[in-house]
Amino acid sequence: MDISTPTGLSARTVLAAFARGDLTPSAYLEACLSHISRVNPFINALTAFNTERAVAEAAAATARWQDGAPKGALDGLPLGVKDLQDTAGLLTTHGSPRAVANVPSTDLPMVARLRAAGAIVLAKTNVPEMGAGGNTRNPVWGATGNPFNPALTAGGSSGGSAAALAADLLPICTGSDTGGSLRLPAAICGIVGYRPSVDVVAHPTRPLGWSGISVLGPMARDVEDLILMLRAVHGGHPNDPLSMSYPADRFDRLAERPLSTLRLGYSEDFGGAPIDADIRATFLKRIEAIAPQVSECRAVDMGLGAMDRVFDILRAESFLTAFDGPARETPELFGPTIHANLELGRSFTLTDRGWAHAEQTRILRAFNARMEGLDAILTPTVPVSPGPWSAPHVTHIDGEEMDIYYRWLALTYRGSLTGGPAITLPAGRDGSGMPFGLQMLGASRGDTDLLAVARSMESFLEADPETARPRPDLSKLRAVTPALRSIVTHPPVLHPQRRGADPSVHTAV
Repeated sequence: MDISTPTGLSARTVLAAFARGDLTPSAYLEACLSHISRVNPFINALTAFNTERAVAEAAAATARWQDGAPKGALDGLPLGVKDLQDTAGLLTTHGSPRAVANVPSTDLPMVARLRAAGAIVLAKTNVPEMGAGGNTRNPVWGATGNPFNPALTAGGSSGGSAAALAADLLPICTGSDTGGSLRLPAAICGIVGYRPSVDVVAHPTRPLGWSGISVLGPMARDVEDLILMLRAVHGGHPNDPLSMSYPADRFDRLAERPLSTLRLGYSEDFGGAPIDADIRATFLKRIEAIAPQVSECRAVDMGLGAMDRVFDILRAESFLTAFDGPARETPELFGPTIHANLELGRSFTLTDRGWAHAEQTRILRAFNARMEGLDAILTPTVPVSPGPWSAPHVTHIDGEEMDIYYRWLALTYRGSLTGGPAITLPAGRDGSGMPFGLQMLGASRGDTDLLAVARSMESFLEADPETARPRPDLSKLRAVTPALRSIVTHPPVLHPQRRGADPSVHTAV
């Protein structure tokens, strides 16, 4: 193991080096800070820092490791926390002018659990304003660039976390996911993002506690590091009625799932979502490579119901609940994307809401039928290669105009509707030379099964240079003009054509 440049090592390898005494948390933190100082100015992934506290905590962790008594499974690992998530004593802005001075007094429970395991909260990771959208840019911190090309988007809303991991700034980061915010940026930055089942990681700050559309989850460079984080953060909380406390060792011993035993389904467009021809071709090429290695690999019809309209309504009701009052009181503190989302929410009725929840139930049952006899269903994660961060959102895919600014996230948000787990694995590059992500969907509450499948799939992909996780060439990073922090906010497209549809009508499945 080469510890002379430790920032590129896996979290597990770093922890093993701490245990042997080959590396200390203090020396590792110093290496991370030095690397951050060189690379972060090009991509703007990390925002607020608490360096002084981190240095002190690393010194304490160093002493514990030297005494053979680490605090927990993550002792001494620097951590990046998504800027939507509270961190005690560290600025948490949500990318909004409304929260530019917000320094929470307590941690979000997920963050508290990571601290309890020994992780050191070093920095916040950048987000879109209030987490709205698949492009990480906001009026407080500016835009995050993709480490493979800083002129291109890192995705969102966990774009800062994905970019920080891909650029080796930090070994582990947190994320959250409503319509793909863990998976989309992970895919286009070439790392692993995991949306757990709704009951796995307690989310007690969710505005609608009985709605599972939004979840919290880990992000890492590989599946094993992601599982390492998941072991620390899973568990219930009394203020999250959907969360559950499983045995503490739930993720300690995953079943072995040899590739040859797997039964897989696949859909190149998740029931007809628009997808670029090159992405479709790349996905089918991956399926062609996988199919001979597994027990079964067959196409699955993923037309599960009126998925787009359901997501529009469920997302809007959550957004309206969280932001309608504050936006009416101080409209000048919210950008046009937020106001457009709120207007959409106000246009829906109680009838719309009732239909959406009933249709989501039908979608789940249709998905369960598709999963019969299968271990996972594969789709592309993102329908296009990443475009410039200066463009607020994707407007057209394969000649089709997007009717709403987040419609390009359909491949991921349709998967959110089942309530089950979904993971994206890096699988080489697309035709434009950018990272390509392979999304895998599992059965509801089948998290351990899906992770075991993902571990086997990752091993297969990593064995071939064409499908292995790509690494950005950080030596070629150049400053983007105009500067990443100099952005102009444009109003989003927010007028879904299905908004006026009869809510009593749904697609037969």
